[in-house]
Amino acid sequence: MESFNIALFGEAEKGQYHTAYFCKTLDQLVDSLGHPPPNSLGLFYAIQALLYHHQLLFFRVKEEGYSEQDYFSGIHLLKNQEVISKIAAICIPGVGNNEIIEAVVPVCAVYHSILVITESDLYDYLTINLK
Repeated sequence: MESFNIALFGEAEKGQYHTAYFCKTLDQLVDSLGHPPPNSLGLFYAIQALLYHHQLLFFRVKEEGYSEQDYFSGIHLLKNQEVISKIAAICIPGVGNNEIIEAVVPVCAVYHSILVITESDLYDYLTINLK
């Protein structure tokens, strides 16, 4: 099975903001970021990625979908990093914000990666654009 790199934005109980955490194992994830806060999805998706043997680049945000500065900082790091050449997916659960999604899409184009969001986030994004 081929391993893919996945960039993921989410809440966590510990770790620095504006920092990328590279994890290959569940132990690394728990040691670096701790447990998920209630109602957050970032670490849930991170665990799923690691269980499927994918490598993870995790960006901690204060509040999923709302901490714009944390998202833009992570997006900037993704654009300018030169260590990881291939990122198969960028996952931003909890984000229906038009500005954040539109900032991530060009990064997806650079890496030829897919954007992963939830159904409710897609609905929010589409209905905001219809107004």
